[in-house]
Amino acid sequence: MPSSVIRFFRYAPETRELKVTFVSGRLYVYEDVPPEVAAAFRNAGSKGTFFNREIRDRYVYRDITREYAG
Repeated sequence: MPSSVIRFFRYAPETRELKVTFVSGRLYVYEDVPPEVAAAFRNAGSKGTFFNREIRDRYVYRDITREYAG
């Protein structure tokens, strides 16, 4: 199901990093996210609700928007 908040996300199991691109254009990387959390996020009916409940404010993150802006 499309999200009104999250445009795209990618999980790298080898580094346990979850990169999330928001509809606003902001890009964040969340560190040390367990694979089972990433899988549950992928399967969630509401990505925004899951993100707010299970990821936001639970994992260390970096704003990497400028790194990808060119």
